[in-house]
Amino acid sequence: MHSTIKNLQNIQKEVKQKIVENNLSQKPNVIAVSKTFKLDHINYLIDYGHDHFGENKVQEAIDKWSEIKKKKKNLKLHLIGRLQSNKAKFAVKLFDYIHSLDNEKLARKIAECQKKENKNLGLFIQVNIGNEEQKSGINEVDLFEFYNYCKELDLNIIGLMCIPPFDKKSSSYFERMKKLQNNLKLKELSMGMSSDYLDALDYGATYLRIGSSIFGRRV
Repeated sequence: MHSTIKNLQNIQKEVKQKIVENNLSQKPNVIAVSKTFKLDHINYLIDYGHDHFGENKVQEAIDKWSEIKKKKKNLKLHLIGRLQSNKAKFAVKLFDYIHSLDNEKLARKIAECQKKENKNLGLFIQVNIGNEEQKSGINEVDLFEFYNYCKELDLNIIGLMCIPPFDKKSSSYFERMKKLQNNLKLKELSMGMSSDYLDALDYGATYLRIGSSIFGRRV
């Protein structure tokens, strides 16, 4: 059995144990973040039957996933990296979910491209929960206004996404995200990575974005 399959199985076991021990209600999806890895390394998980994969860059995803997605209809591809509005049309064609919606220009472009492609992607609003200048995401104070703007465009906003500061404990940020999710009455929360996915479960995470703990270190 390939190491990626073993790693995924261990993560799934940990997640299941955490849910049982803490009596949690959600059944989270594990997004295997395959950015920078070639398809021959990812194929082990695809053949094993894993469905959800995440990529950071549109062009890399096009090169890797365009053909195999035509053959494997069950695959769900998540864009978890920053999306520029001029690449929205390519993202809408390929991806099933976008986790990085964070400005009005991008929202308008996605709405326009979805109509042309007759698609309805699952969209997450990215929240800059740590108010970090170097990170993308909508400011917490602007979230409700932006959410309403997206709904006016008939965008399918299914949840919120965040990347907490790397040098601080994630739990307090996850707690704030949970409150925002509840206030907006959204179903999904995309949060938790290799270093903190078990903590994210305590605050209702439904999509875990896990890369290195599955695929190993990136070079």
